[in-house]
Amino acid sequence: MKKYEASSSPAFAPLERLRSRLRTLYLGTSTKAIRFQIGMAIIDLAIIVFFLAGPYFGGGRAYLIIDYMIAVMIAFELGARALIASNILRWLTRPMTWVDVAILATLVFPATFSNFAFLRAFRIWSLGQSKVFVLLIKRAGCSEWEDVIRACINFLTFLFLITGFVYTVFFYDQAGVEGFVDALYFTVATITTTGFGDITLPGTLGKLTSIITMIFGVSLFVRLAQAIVRPHKILFPCPQCGLQRHDVDAVHCKACGHMLNIPDDGL
Repeated sequence: MKKYEASSSPAFAPLERLRSRLRTLYLGTSTKAIRFQIGMAIIDLAIIVFFLAGPYFGGGRAYLIIDYMIAVMIAFELGARALIASNILRWLTRPMTWVDVAILATLVFPATFSNFAFLRAFRIWSLGQSKVFVLLIKRAGCSEWEDVIRACINFLTFLFLITGFVYTVFFYDQAGVEGFVDALYFTVATITTTGFGDITLPGTLGKLTSIITMIFGVSLFVRLAQAIVRPHKILFPCPQCGLQRHDVDAVHCKACGHMLNIPDDGL
C-alpha cells in the first residue's frame, strides 16, 4: 500500500505520465502507435545494415560517429523498455535484454569489447519477433509467407552470428574485408555441408566451432526448406482440442474431428 501511494505521489506524476505515453507507443494499436513502431523497425533495419557493413568502414571518424549515434538509440530503447516493463525483474532476466546490454557495450567501448561485436546479429532476430513485423506482413498480404520469412530470419541470424564469431576469433588479423569474406565463406560451406576444405579452423576450438555450425546450421537450413515446400496452414485454434494450425480449406479438425468455422478474412 505504501509503495502504491509513493508511486502515485505528485513527485512521481511526470514519471507515470511518461511511462503511460511510452506504453501507448510501444504496446498500443492506434495509428500513432503503429507509425512509431514502424519507425523503430526502420531504425532497426538501418542499424542492421550498418552492422553488416561495419567491416567495410574500418575504424574511421565517420564510423565512430555513427557508432555512438546508434549507441544513444539503443540506450534510449533499453531505458524505455525498462520503464514500461510491468515486472522489472522479469525484464532483467530476459536473454535479449542482456544481449542488448552487450551490444551497447560494444558500441560505447568499440576498442575494448570489439570481440563481442558479432552479438549484434541478434538485432536481426529481435526485429523478426516484433509485433510490427507481423502487422506489416499481414498488411502486405503475405500472411501465408510468415513462416518462410521467420525461417529466413532465423537462418540469417545464425549465419551472421557464426560468421562474426569466426571472423573475430580466427580471421581478425587479416587486412581489409578479406578476413570477413573468408569467415562468411567458411560458414556457408560448413552450413551447406559442402566442405571444400580450402579454409579450415585450427585447433580444438576450430573443430568445436565447425561441429556446432554443422549441427545447428543444417537444422535451420532444413527448417527453411520445410517452410518453403510444405503447404500453407492457417493459425486457428481448434475449440475442442486446441490444435493451432489447419489447412486453409479445413472443415473439420484433423486431430479430433471437431467442426471448424475458420473466418474468410483469416485466409
